[in-house]
Amino acid sequence: MEVFVKTDIGKVRDMNQDYYYVASPKDELKLYILADGMGGYNGGEVASKLATTTVKSYIESNFAKVSYDKEEILKLIKSAIEYANMVVYEKSKESPELEGMGTTIEVCLIYNNKVYIGHLGDSRIYRIRKEFIRKLTTDHSYVQKLVKDGTISQEEAEHHPKKNMLTKALGCSVFVEPDVTVKGFIKDDIILICSDGLTNMVSDSEIYRIVKQYSRTVANELVKKANSAGGYDNITVIVIK
Repeated sequence: MEVFVKTDIGKVRDMNQDYYYVASPKDELKLYILADGMGGYNGGEVASKLATTTVKSYIESNFAKVSYDKEEILKLIKSAIEYANMVVYEKSKESPELEGMGTTIEVCLIYNNKVYIGHLGDSRIYRIRKEFIRKLTTDHSYVQKLVKDGTISQEEAEHHPKKNMLTKALGCSVFVEPDVTVKGFIKDDIILICSDGLTNMVSDSEIYRIVKQYSRTVANELVKKANSAGGYDNITVIVIK
C-alpha cells in the first residue's frame, strides 16, 4: 500500500486550517484522518489539529480492545469522533478567540480488505475502482439537504451561494451524530480523502482523470489543479493506493 499526501494554503487564505494524519508504512494500524477547521483568529486551526490528534489517540488506545468484527470497529470510530467533539467543544469555551470554532472530520481505517469510515461535514472520501469514481460520504451541508429534498439538482448545488453552510460539524455543539460505514477495499482500488478546497474547484471527473494519470505525484497534481482553478480555500488530499 502506498500513500501520497499534500496540504496547501491555496491562493486566497492567509492561514492553513486543514490538518491531517497518515499512518507510516510500518504502522500496524492503517489509520488516515483529515480535518478542515473553521473559526475566527486561529480557531479553525486549533479545532482541526485537536480533533485529528484526539481521534488518532482514541482509536490507537482502544483498537486492541475491540473484537475486530465490523460492528465493533464502526462503534470505535463513532466513539472516537464523539469524544473528539466533546474535547473540541470544551476547548472552544476556554477563550473568546476560540468561541464557535469547529471542524469537519474524515476518518479512514483500513483493515482486512475493508475501509471503515467516519464522517462529519463536507470534506469527502472517494473510492476509485476501475472506470468509476464513487463518493463514499454524503456532505453534511444545507445544499446537500436541498438536493435530497428535490428542491435543487446536483448541478445547481455545485454553484449554490450557500454551498459552504454545514448542517453538521465537530466541536460546534455538545452532541454530534457522525456517519459511519464500511466498504470493500480490494486490489487496485484507490481511496481519496480530501477537503472541500479540492472538490469546490475540481470536478469528480477531473479528479478521476488525474488520479488515473499520475502515480507518485498524484497529490501534488490534484493540489496544482485546485490552485489553477482559483485556490479559494486550503487544499488537502490523501491518496491511498
